[in-house]
Amino acid sequence: MVGGGDPLHVGVVVYGPLDERSGGYLYDRRLVDHLVDCGLDVEVISIPDRPYRRAFATNLAPGLVGRLRGCDVVIQDAYCHPSLLVCNRRVPETPVLALVHYLRSEAIGRPNRADAGGGWPSMGRPLRERVVTGIERAYLRSVDGYIHNSGATRDAVAALVGRSPKDLTDVVAPPAGDRLGSGAPWSDERIRRDPARVVSVGNVTPRKGVTTLIEGLSRVDEPWELRVIGDTSIDPDYVATAETLARERGVADRVSFLGRVDDDQLREALDSAHLLAVPSRYEPFGIVYLEGMAFGLPAVASTHGGASDFVDETNGALVPPEDPAAVAAAIKPLLRDRERLARMSRAARATFDRHPTWSETCERIRRFVVAVAH
Repeated sequence: MVGGGDPLHVGVVVYGPLDERSGGYLYDRRLVDHLVDCGLDVEVISIPDRPYRRAFATNLAPGLVGRLRGCDVVIQDAYCHPSLLVCNRRVPETPVLALVHYLRSEAIGRPNRADAGGGWPSMGRPLRERVVTGIERAYLRSVDGYIHNSGATRDAVAALVGRSPKDLTDVVAPPAGDRLGSGAPWSDERIRRDPARVVSVGNVTPRKGVTTLIEGLSRVDEPWELRVIGDTSIDPDYVATAETLARERGVADRVSFLGRVDDDQLREALDSAHLLAVPSRYEPFGIVYLEGMAFGLPAVASTHGGASDFVDETNGALVPPEDPAAVAAAIKPLLRDRERLARMSRAARATFDRHPTWSETCERIRRFVVAVAH
């Protein structure tokens, strides 16, 4: 515990350099900057990002335990859990908080070579899932509290550690979706423009459900075109499967894979689209849906994950993973009834406007951290 007039000394543990990452690390950077701006003494503790099997060696790294013991409170990005499990047991007097963006055990149960546990090439998936789940559970039981990016993540953590969500020492602090800014209100011309433009944003891997989206759209007889924006180099076999599916369904001329684009190109794509659709197998929070809503895009989102915190029937649709029929049923009436689509666009933008800003989210975490430390 801390007392006196010295500023709270907060350790923030991440894999690799904090300024060279994206995704969850954007959240971590925003939090660090906010804590520093509020006068806290923040030490970023960067540990090596190793394959899962080798990550345990980090627990024994010289000086790591001492650095954690020197903090008044420690925030650990929970993605680093295999590197910290044993180490945490050696710092019983320092409060440790897990910042949970994403559960590896959730993703590994939904095959995706880019997002699963990693580093277990000779181990079958069922055994790998049990091993990763057991290690992640033990880690989450080794900490004193939790910072969750969504209510769904909170529920998943509670289930994994075998407790009720109401019994956790925690805070739910969703990321903001304002990285790209926002778009202008839809014009009448944009509302009625044919074909309707659907955009999907994310690395083109099985977890993002691009084949489910293509199959679903192939069942929609209204005019449409699909732009898939995201890295196509992570899983070339899956990209090839998606392209083959588009050809087999006779819609290849309506599906474009644009690869990685810069932020200006992404803004242009969102600002000219009618609908954002990412029917993922698992989406811990789903910041992409919120970023689309900033441009007035209703979201076709996954039921599995955090999107249910802010996506509903007024501003989009929630569809079960790997269910092309549900995708078609969600999209077809919107493309047929453009007035309804416009109403949903306005509701999507209102959802974005109501959502917490980064400042509000990080301040919520700061108050929680200070309360735990004292």
